[in-house]
Amino acid sequence: MHNTSVSKTFLLLFIFCVTHIASAEIKLPAFFSSEMVLQQQTEAAIWGTATSRKTVEVTTSWNGKTYTTKADKNGQWKLKVETPSAGGPYDITISDGTPITLSNVLIGEVWICSGQSNMVMPLKGFSKQPVIGSNKTIATSRNSQIRLFKVKQKASLERLDNVTGKWLESNPGNAADFSATAYHFGKMLQDVLQVPVGLIVTAWGGTRIEPWISEDGLKDFDWVPEPALDDKGRVTHRIPTTLFNGMINPLKGLTMKGVIWYQGESNAPEPKKYEALMPGLINNWRKEWAIGDFPFYYVQIAPHDYSNKPGVNSALLREAQLKASTKTVNTGMVSLMDVGEKHVIHPAHKQVGGERLAYLALAKSYDIKGIAYSGPVLKDMIIDGPVVQLTFDHAKTGLSTFGKAFTNFKIAGKDKRFYPAQVSINWKGLVLFSAYVPNPVAVRYAFDDFTIGELFNTAGLPASSFRTDDWELE
Repeated sequence: MHNTSVSKTFLLLFIFCVTHIASAEIKLPAFFSSEMVLQQQTEAAIWGTATSRKTVEVTTSWNGKTYTTKADKNGQWKLKVETPSAGGPYDITISDGTPITLSNVLIGEVWICSGQSNMVMPLKGFSKQPVIGSNKTIATSRNSQIRLFKVKQKASLERLDNVTGKWLESNPGNAADFSATAYHFGKMLQDVLQVPVGLIVTAWGGTRIEPWISEDGLKDFDWVPEPALDDKGRVTHRIPTTLFNGMINPLKGLTMKGVIWYQGESNAPEPKKYEALMPGLINNWRKEWAIGDFPFYYVQIAPHDYSNKPGVNSALLREAQLKASTKTVNTGMVSLMDVGEKHVIHPAHKQVGGERLAYLALAKSYDIKGIAYSGPVLKDMIIDGPVVQLTFDHAKTGLSTFGKAFTNFKIAGKDKRFYPAQVSINWKGLVLFSAYVPNPVAVRYAFDDFTIGELFNTAGLPASSFRTDDWELE
C-alpha cells in the first residue's frame, strides 16, 4: 500500500509539473507569428497568454529593446513595441521564462481586407468565373515583400479571441488562392511605396453587412433582429454580429494602416437601411479598434442584372454607398460602372477594383501627389431654360467618354417623366438637353439596374451612377 501511495504521489507531481510547464508556454493569436508584417513607425500592439501573473518580456531585434509587462490572473497580457521605418527581416523573442522566437518578421504597411464574395474571389477565379489576367498575375507573384494572411471563415454568437490562418510569402502557389482584389491592391502599394505590405483577408461570400457589425454597433438599428440561433438551431454567417465575433473581434486592436471593403450585393433589396448601416459599420470598427479614424476605402457594387429579385434596382444601393462616402471622415469609394457584368455578380476585372482602391490609399493615406483617386462626382446642377449644365469634382482636366456615345443620361420635368438627353462636354462639365423636356428639373445618370457607364475623368476613372431627384422609382 505504501509503495502504491508513493507512486500515486509521484504521478500526481509529474502531471502537475508537466501541466505547469505546458501552461508556461507563451501562446499568441495566429496573426502574431513568423513571416508577419508589423505596421511601421508606430507603437504596434502585441498580445497573447502566458503563465498567470508572470512577467512577459518582448525583445525586438531591430532596436535591441526589451519591453515588459505582467500577465493578469488569467494569463492574458498585452504591450506595445516601437517599430522603425520599413525594413526587415527581423526577429521578435517573447518569454515568460520559456522563450519563443518569431523570425522573418517585416516592418511595413498592414491592411485588413474584408467583405463578401467579391473580396473572397481568388486570383485563380471561381468555377466558370475567371479573373482576367490571372495566369500572368499568378506567375509573376513571387515577392518576399508581400505577405498574405487569409482568415478561416468562422461564425460565432460569442466574441472570439483568435482566428485560424497563417502568414505566407507571396508566390504563385500562395497567391493563386488569395483574394484577387486584395492582392492587386497590395501589389500596387508595394510597387509604389517600395516597402513590405501585409494583407489580412477576412471575408465571406453571400453575407449581408449586419453580421459584420458588433452587437453594440447594431443597437442604433432597431430593425435588425437580435442575434440568435437559426430555425434549425445553427450558428450561421447570416446571423447579425456572428462574423464580427468570429472574424473581426480577434483582430481588434491590431495596429494597421487601414481597411478595404467590398460588400453590398446581399443588401441590394434594402438600400435605405444600407445607407445607415454602411457608416454604422465604419464607425463601429473604429470604435472597437480604438486607434482613431483609420482609413476605410470600399468598392461600390458593379452594375448587374438583379431582375431575379423583384423590385430591386442596384442603382439605389450604389446611391447608398455614394452617400456613405460623405458621412464618415477618412473614407473613400471606388466606382466599377465600367466593368459590371449582366449575368455574373463577380466582375472578372479584379485588377481594376484592387488598383482603384490603391489609388485612394496612395493619394489619401500616403500623400502621393499627382494621382487621381476618384471618378467625377456631381458638384452642381444649373438649369437655364431647357438646358442643364452639370459640373463635377474630381475632373480637373475635364471629362471624357473615351470614344463611347452618351446613352445613360435622362432628364425630367415636374411630371417626373424621364427622357433620354442629348449630352455634350464643355469646359465646365456637361450640357444636357431634350426637346421633350422644355422645363427640366431633374437628371439621372446610369440609374438602372444594369448598364455600363460612359462618363469618366481624363484619368480613366468612372463616375458613379447618380440622380438629382429623390422620387420613387417606377
